[in-house]
Amino acid sequence: MPKKQDISYHQKVTDWFQQQGWQPFPFQEKTWKSVAKGKNGLLNAPTGSGKTYALWIGFVLKYLQQHPEVFTKPEKGLKVIWVTPLRALAAEIQQTTQRFCNAMEIPFTVGLRTGDTSTAERSKQKKQMPDLLITTPESLHLLLASKNYPKLFKSLEGIVIDEWHELLGSKRGVQTELALSRLKTICPTMLIWGISATIGNLEQAMEVLLGTNNSYLTNSVLIKSNIKKKIRVSSIIPEQMERFPWRGHLGLHLLEEIIPIIKSSKTSLIFTNTRSQCELWYQAILEAHPEFAGEIAMHHGSIHKETRLWVEGAIRNESLKAVVCTSSLDLGVDFAPVETIIQIGGPKGVARFLQRAGRSNHQPGKESIIYFLPTHAIELIEASALQQAVKTTTVEDRIPYLLSFDVLVQYLITLAVSDGFHPDDIFKEVQTTFCFQALSETQWLWVLNFITKGSQTLQNYDEYQKVTIEENGTYKVNNRGIAMRHRLSIGTIVSDAILKVKYVKGPGIGTIEEWFVSKLKPGDVFTFAGRNLELFQIKNMQVLVKKSKSKNAKVPSWMGGRMSFSSQMSTLLREELYKANHPNRSREIKALSHLFNKQKQESIVPEADQFLIETFKTREGYHTLFYPFEGRFVHEAMGSLLAYRISLLQPITFSIAFNDYGFELLSDQEISIQEVLDNDLFTARFVTDDLQKSLNATEMARRKFRDIAVIAGLVFQGYPNKLLKSKHLQSSSQLLFNVFKDFEPDNLLYQQAYRETFEHTLEEGRLIQAMERISNQQIVHKQCSKPTPFSFPIITDRLREKLSSEKVEDRIKRMLMQLEKD
Repeated sequence: MPKKQDISYHQKVTDWFQQQGWQPFPFQEKTWKSVAKGKNGLLNAPTGSGKTYALWIGFVLKYLQQHPEVFTKPEKGLKVIWVTPLRALAAEIQQTTQRFCNAMEIPFTVGLRTGDTSTAERSKQKKQMPDLLITTPESLHLLLASKNYPKLFKSLEGIVIDEWHELLGSKRGVQTELALSRLKTICPTMLIWGISATIGNLEQAMEVLLGTNNSYLTNSVLIKSNIKKKIRVSSIIPEQMERFPWRGHLGLHLLEEIIPIIKSSKTSLIFTNTRSQCELWYQAILEAHPEFAGEIAMHHGSIHKETRLWVEGAIRNESLKAVVCTSSLDLGVDFAPVETIIQIGGPKGVARFLQRAGRSNHQPGKESIIYFLPTHAIELIEASALQQAVKTTTVEDRIPYLLSFDVLVQYLITLAVSDGFHPDDIFKEVQTTFCFQALSETQWLWVLNFITKGSQTLQNYDEYQKVTIEENGTYKVNNRGIAMRHRLSIGTIVSDAILKVKYVKGPGIGTIEEWFVSKLKPGDVFTFAGRNLELFQIKNMQVLVKKSKSKNAKVPSWMGGRMSFSSQMSTLLREELYKANHPNRSREIKALSHLFNKQKQESIVPEADQFLIETFKTREGYHTLFYPFEGRFVHEAMGSLLAYRISLLQPITFSIAFNDYGFELLSDQEISIQEVLDNDLFTARFVTDDLQKSLNATEMARRKFRDIAVIAGLVFQGYPNKLLKSKHLQSSSQLLFNVFKDFEPDNLLYQQAYRETFEHTLEEGRLIQAMERISNQQIVHKQCSKPTPFSFPIITDRLREKLSSEKVEDRIKRMLMQLEKD
């Protein structure tokens, strides 16, 4: 095409930007040029800076440059795939991209294909794909499971992986890597781009995205925007600060502090860390301020899809003053009217905090405002740490998965369900992914044997022999039942059985996990979606309910509700804590002065070169507390490890309690701390062996294996509206685990369960680093006469595990009265 026409297209885009009152950012211009030159890459820019336009316009300009006949003779077929991790983002991207095409009068169609897409729409797409398809990793694999799928992708020019930082470090990321390895062969000229807002290891993120194929990496570019998103963090510091911090991790005692903030803002998003907390805050605000009725809503992943979409629309059209939400509104959805973010409690990670802050004034050049409300006093240290993170732009790395054999098994059966595959061709492709770059031929042959024969211990059972080897060497699924069940099971997100919550006579309300409902009996009242509901009965995987006027209601809790500090967050937190004794401390640390003073009466506030151990005796027994400040997952592992090592010195049993700041060993015998130090119990040597013995790693691996078994198709979760109960899934997977343990210990899926337990659940790498750091610090042992402010949240956490909420509060009030009196 003549250069003059190139300039006119580019000028048209610039003119359109000016009509919107915008000016293209340098990173957008650079992305447009890079795509035009046929480069692959990763775009890193802050939330709300126009990343979608950077890539979509880049691909449109490239297409117009190569196909000027598009206005007179448009070629039908798929041109760009846009992969997003959240279905909620898909509609947003569709509106943004279609709006641009309409404004430029380009005859492109934009389509959606997610779990919410109707059967009629899918059939229509099969006959004629849209020009741009917005989809999810799971739906992309479903396309690879369809017959003659290469024809769908024959005209594909590019693929964009949105929110790559969310997919990286998860098995959905591995799914994406495998899909890309297949598409590279089908469409060798296709460009690959990723979009990431908040991630530390950008170079590695791009390597994982593009794979180990040198031709893609050498022809790539990493584009970083120079936009510094202005973020103002303001901590809500109560006038009267507690000296012994315990508030049940809800923060409701500070509810009135946020009311003026809500009233002075156009729209506020109130982020909570769990769905239970979300439900409680929504109810509490309405009870205290009924004038907000109709102006406040709730949004979390278990609420009915129609309700969530209504809430998102109401935010956009400015009809809501506030929305209490969870991470369901963390990512990429553009809500221009949102002026203020309120974070309830520590978000446990810098990236999550920055994502949430970016929802405020989600427009280029505007300052984001986020208020931090501590659920107990010590969380103000987290607030101070987050302020430092914003100043220094410290963001977490995302660690990619390696050798996820369960995802590979699922992927190969997907290919066998569609047109079949030849092992030699696919082996070469799979090895180009970051996840499987070290895949050996022996491991590959084991996987092939597994999908065709079911491994050595299962080869006598027909249901595990899913793939047939045909005469020409093609691996193919010829059984329609196996094919159907596989299509229903594609995906790597495994959770407990989800039940629909529905009125006995009326519409659906949302979904809830089976393990919570199993604790209820008919007549019990629980809070859900902002309403008190009475359980009528459970029938056909539906929880049938009636409205209830009862004030006493149980609050649902969801599995995985408790998060742990990231590594970067732990480091920042320790650095802020070490400033407690220094004059250049933050406003938040100064506000904790009286708590630190109380701490110093019995113990110390540790400096950078000190590691604190506290011991004291109560009627419960002998308490020993350790303060690594490394996050609850590391503390769980470290507590079990130390308990095991101490038990080798003397016969003793412990109960272990932990939170993000430290852990407690409670026993009816006194521990000799000197003996602990003399025997070098903090050594990082033999950690793996000792962990296996101390934590009952077999039991943890057994639980992990359940997810692996579901992803690999060893266990079928059931049909829609007829899912298997979680206890049946667990028993089926446990049976297989025990078979492999006793008769096939070299089974790769069995071994993977242990590997993932240590690498991901126990964060073994972080544990070893923490042990090495502690061994280089001065150990300070303080023999205390009573619990200290640092120990109090850990003790109350343990009580909460054992007692009902009413008994816990009564018990803690008595403890507080006694401690404050002393």
